[in-house]
Amino acid sequence: MQRWTTDQAWAWYRRQPWLVGCDFIPSTAINQLEMWQAESFDPPTLERELDLAHGLGFNTLRVYLHDLVWAHDATGFRGRIDRFLDLCAARRIRPMLVLFDDCWNSTCALGPQPAPRPGVHNSGWVQGPGDRFVDDQTVWPRLAEYVQGVLGAFGNDERVLLWDLYNEPGNQGLGDRTLPLLTAVFDWARAAAPSQPLTAGVWNDTLTTLNAYQLAESDVITFHNYNDAANLQAEIARLKQIGRPLICTEYMARPRDSRFETHLPIFKREGVGCLNWGLVSGKTQTIYAWGSPGGDAEPAEWFHDIFHADGRPYRENEAAFIRATLGG
Repeated sequence: MQRWTTDQAWAWYRRQPWLVGCDFIPSTAINQLEMWQAESFDPPTLERELDLAHGLGFNTLRVYLHDLVWAHDATGFRGRIDRFLDLCAARRIRPMLVLFDDCWNSTCALGPQPAPRPGVHNSGWVQGPGDRFVDDQTVWPRLAEYVQGVLGAFGNDERVLLWDLYNEPGNQGLGDRTLPLLTAVFDWARAAAPSQPLTAGVWNDTLTTLNAYQLAESDVITFHNYNDAANLQAEIARLKQIGRPLICTEYMARPRDSRFETHLPIFKREGVGCLNWGLVSGKTQTIYAWGSPGGDAEPAEWFHDIFHADGRPYRENEAAFIRATLGG
């Protein structure tokens, strides 16, 4: 299977509504393992929080899987993904699924996950497969089985919007070390021949080799932008020169002037899909900024997230603006 042609990418994109949603993990999970392991999979919370997403008008979510859960219990994991997709479909939400991630903690283990460190942004989020495995090709057969197993199960499933193969490759100082694995992941995914598009989003302008590969291989172009409106507008203009559909798969950090009120109108006007980071404040503690020093006090201004755990909006006028923009 080859990369989609530009015409194929646009034909797919024009069949979609304006794609708007968020990067999602339930408030009761500190990381991907806690979301998906059998003992902590939490359908009641998922249903409650998916209702909040639907109530805003969101039609997509970006959701992270993890190779360790698949390696331990592929059948059970497949069933839990299926259950989650059913919950989403009942609310007319089609998620994009993320397979690998170079962000945050490099080591992890199955079983009970650590408690959040008070006031620390994403204190328990984990990389997948982890920096010690990125260039250890002895484990790659297991990773290939994961990719092809997941795409074999869901690669022609209408409930899945697209496959985001690798979040922020090269993060945590890995740089170009991730390129060989990223290349292999694209190859494994192409061999599975899914009907949905494949992508890996650009996120750091200094990673020129990785960026060139990602932009050349992605069926639709995805990117992250946590900067102000002028910066976002300039990045959209630059990426539009590639000639493929655009989806911003991470944005919205209020203290950095990346806000719904400033950015949603740009995405809507430009015809660009968009997903902000976070829905409900919970164990990931992404209401605190990157590099937050810790402590118990709630920040004066939330960094990410839209709702308190009890379903109250952080700012009612902000939630009303989202609903009005998406409903208009």
